[in-house]
Amino acid sequence: MRSKRYKALPKETKKIPAESIEKLLATVKKNCSSKFDESIDVNFQINVKQKKTEVSLRTVVNLPSGLGKKIKVAVVCEEDKIKEANDAGADLSGSDTLIEEISTGKINFEKLICTPSMMIKLGKLGKVLGPKGLMPNPKLGTVTKDVGQAVKLAKAGQLEIKNDKDGNIGFSIGKKSFSDENLIKNYNAVIDVITKEKPSAVKGDLIKSSFITSTMGVSYKLKLNKAI
Repeated sequence: MRSKRYKALPKETKKIPAESIEKLLATVKKNCSSKFDESIDVNFQINVKQKKTEVSLRTVVNLPSGLGKKIKVAVVCEEDKIKEANDAGADLSGSDTLIEEISTGKINFEKLICTPSMMIKLGKLGKVLGPKGLMPNPKLGTVTKDVGQAVKLAKAGQLEIKNDKDGNIGFSIGKKSFSDENLIKNYNAVIDVITKEKPSAVKGDLIKSSFITSTMGVSYKLKLNKAI
């Protein structure tokens, strides 16, 4: 059974011509009829199938306006770096004891940061962390000696961009309560990074289609301001 709230939403929005994010934000926000502060979400489908290879995209974006939610960050590091991690705002930090907790399946964090020397010990937990997308990665800035800076970036609203096997990339650019200006700043930050990280193997446009919606809303075709 669909709720009255859902039935009141616009129908057949995918038949509406694509518009820029500047024009669509007001419409998307208008559809946020839930009692909570809904996220404003974007989905890209990228061109992963090439003639000679299959491409993938994985990177991070530092959102200038943040995500509008608290991120629980854990840090696996040497004993002498625990204070640095805590001072930067880490929710959990430790060395062997924390690794042991994680090995038992006790995962009460959303991002894990690790120092390079501790990755040897953490590597054995790939089966625990991998499926949850929590294994630290040097390319994503989560394997680093500068744990303080990494924690601050994660807390400030660092977004991981990664496509699935079908080429879909879904991400939030903030909350309904954000101003349009701040949502657009976050969106443009993502576009800038994807443009820079476009795999060299891609021939033609990387992004095939794009949509914008809210957590409990309906999606609209999103027109990119430039081809990527």
